Amino acid sequence: MQNRLSCRLSATLGTLLFALVTLSPSAFASQETSQEKQVFRFNVSPNGYPPYLIVHQNQPSGIMWDVVSVVARRLGYTVIAEQIPRKRVDQMLLEGYIDGTPRAREWADDPEQFLFTDPVVDIEEVFFVPAQSGFSYESPDDLVSKTIVTHLGYRYPLLEPYFEEGRIRRFDVSRDKDMFTFVLHGDRFDAAVADRLVGKWILRNEGLRQHFDITSESISNYGFRLMLRKDWHSFANRFNEELAKMKENGELDAILANYR
Repeated sequence: MQNRLSCRLSATLGTLLFALVTLSPSAFASQETSQEKQVFRFNVSPNGYPPYLIVHQNQPSGIMWDVVSVVARRLGYTVIAEQIPRKRVDQMLLEGYIDGTPRAREWADDPEQFLFTDPVVDIEEVFFVPAQSGFSYESPDDLVSKTIVTHLGYRYPLLEPYFEEGRIRRFDVSRDKDMFTFVLHGDRFDAAVADRLVGKWILRNEGLRQHFDITSESISNYGFRLMLRKDWHSFANRFNEELAKMKENGELDAILANYR
């Protein structure tokens, strides 16, 4: 009797052990997938984009970072900052190494490949010129024969035909701060084109505000959004819902006020 009971227990334990060994990989895989979905790998770029993205001693901050962090937390995600160079961002996003990056739809080379959220803030590109230079801007024709300092890798749709024809010259630099240095100290540069808030932030922090005038007319006004992979529809929809609440209840304005 004892031998028969022992055999039954052994058979039962063997069956359970087999089931555990067989099922545990898929169970662990399911758990890992669940955990992976709760992480949002957000590109902040190596140099940031102050005041929208600020990277200081590997500690990110800025308007976009603050908004994404608040919304992601409410959606149950942990945000991980990734510093990806601009030329590699799109491919790394498509391949799943990162989950999102801030981008205006108009700045994307192939926007149809990606999914975009509602705008978080508006980007208004204007010209920053040496004070008392007499520079004025109403249309791109005012820039003919001039050299404009631009950001490396950025597209300026209104000006692109002029750049291609050589009617307006562009001089690319990789850092926003350097754009103002070139304009201020370089004899052959007429103006820098940058977002109004970005330019004001840099000039204030560098103590250069009195050395520059800013045109009232802009060359563009774009919505600054999250650019995601197309399979992130659910996240995008929930992000938009939370963002709308932040705009309505004043949370977004409070974040913006911290960087103005």
